[in-house]
Amino acid sequence: MNYKHFIYLSLSFLLLFCSCNQKSEKEAGKKSSSEQPEVKVIPTDTLAYQKKIMAIANGDTTGLWPVKSQPYPLNGAILPFKRIVAYYGNLYSKKMGILGEYPPKEVWRRLNAEVKAWEKADSATPVQPAIHYIAVVAQGSPMKDGKYCTRMPQVQIDSAIAIAKMGNAIVFLDIQVSKSNVQHEVPLLEKYLKMPQVHLGIDPEFSMKDGSIPGRKIGTMNETDINFCSEYLAGLVKKYNLTPKILIVHRFTQGMVRNHEKIILRPEVQIVMNMDGWGEPILKRSTYKLYIYKEPVQFTGFKLFYKNDLKKAPNVLMTPADLLKLKPQPIYIQYQ
Repeated sequence: MNYKHFIYLSLSFLLLFCSCNQKSEKEAGKKSSSEQPEVKVIPTDTLAYQKKIMAIANGDTTGLWPVKSQPYPLNGAILPFKRIVAYYGNLYSKKMGILGEYPPKEVWRRLNAEVKAWEKADSATPVQPAIHYIAVVAQGSPMKDGKYCTRMPQVQIDSAIAIAKMGNAIVFLDIQVSKSNVQHEVPLLEKYLKMPQVHLGIDPEFSMKDGSIPGRKIGTMNETDINFCSEYLAGLVKKYNLTPKILIVHRFTQGMVRNHEKIILRPEVQIVMNMDGWGEPILKRSTYKLYIYKEPVQFTGFKLFYKNDLKKAPNVLMTPADLLKLKPQPIYIQYQ
């Protein structure tokens, strides 16, 4: 048996296994809940999906990438067929990211320039622009409910969604739970999360499970937090017959995410572990390798800071060409 024949048989077996598994899960779902309306599960183009995740693994030979246990997503999935390029921040603050620094038209002028740079660097991967808005902001002092976080008013979230519409962008609503938790905060945003273009981001840095004041030490989340978010989003996909949601999880230390191997992957949700640390290129590449590459979940992201990344020599911002050399190649890029 030659090599090509072996690959063909392996892919055929994988597709057959996936098809049977999806059928079994669907039948089990019917038996467990006769009250829920049936949602037709349409798999994506599995051959195209396999080809693309192999491509973004970028020649990795360790067996870590691509992640072998991941399910095929439902039809309409953005990843890995498109690369998301996002602008991050809060409309109230110039210090929290570029969204608060410039008026909407200037935001879009700058974001479009980044989109074009990525399209030039990787012409094989279309770019999906995104607005990544911090909807729940950690605070250094308690609010009325004692949770040390401020929930943005609906008018501000509506503004972020309106800015996204200017450029046909998707939206991420980011949550810094502080002394609250995702089980409480995520459902409060259901009005928006059930919209087909709105997705979710969670930031373990500001999840203070030990009761500490946010900003004084780095917080943590575990598989229970991430699995809750994934399950909640999957429920919205099923209930409202949506295309797959995307869940961004920020990370730049070992302790920020606990028990990564217990994170559950679902056809309705695509999980991105986003390298969220700032610094010089050598530090950022090291952080990516230690905490994103070596602890694979599903997809990867990479954050670039227009100001903080330039504080130390060589005082340069990493380019699309730099990031495309990484293994795996990040499919979500965030600019702050």
